[in-house]
Amino acid sequence: MLIELRGVAARIGGTVILREVDLDVAAGEAVALYGPNGAGKTTVLRILATLLPSSAGTVHVLGCDLTGDGRFDVRGRIGLIGHTPALYPELSIRANLQYVADVTGVEPSQVDKVLETVGLAGAADRPVEAASHGMARRCEIARELMLQPDLLLLDEPHSALDESAVALVAHLVESVTAAGGCAVVASHDRIQVDRLTDRQVLLESGVIS
Repeated sequence: MLIELRGVAARIGGTVILREVDLDVAAGEAVALYGPNGAGKTTVLRILATLLPSSAGTVHVLGCDLTGDGRFDVRGRIGLIGHTPALYPELSIRANLQYVADVTGVEPSQVDKVLETVGLAGAADRPVEAASHGMARRCEIARELMLQPDLLLLDEPHSALDESAVALVAHLVESVTAAGGCAVVASHDRIQVDRLTDRQVLLESGVIS
């Protein structure tokens, strides 16, 4: 298993967000985490991404115990596309990807390749702050196609995307799972996530049912 959660709880301030969450995700599998707004889906993704510690339970991701001292060791193997684009707004779309390629050791030629794949070759020199939300989302898809993470986390990935970009989300998920990684896709829209996942898990009021 690439993901193993047992009895995971999360509390932010005095508010309980997750309670006794159990979840297994195998290599090559894409799992949908669906439920209403406020159910705790984003919190699960943040715990898996090493951005938020759990309050209780055990969390194993890519063979690493995220409750231990080495919890950040796997961060470089995890890709996350969240609600807010994780991009440098003052840099161009191309420069954002070039920076990631430089930091991670990816061959620079991959930048133009993924820009072509996601349909941004003609807008590559546009600053992110002058790009639409849909363009920013395409840039993040390009980044993850370039990095090929072992664990892909997507939070409401279809927001602000047209039909051609929706197909890119499916392509990204398939590329990760085909390489032996896994994906967790959080959404309130079950119809959309059913199309690109192998299994669906319902999260309501912080509990998986």
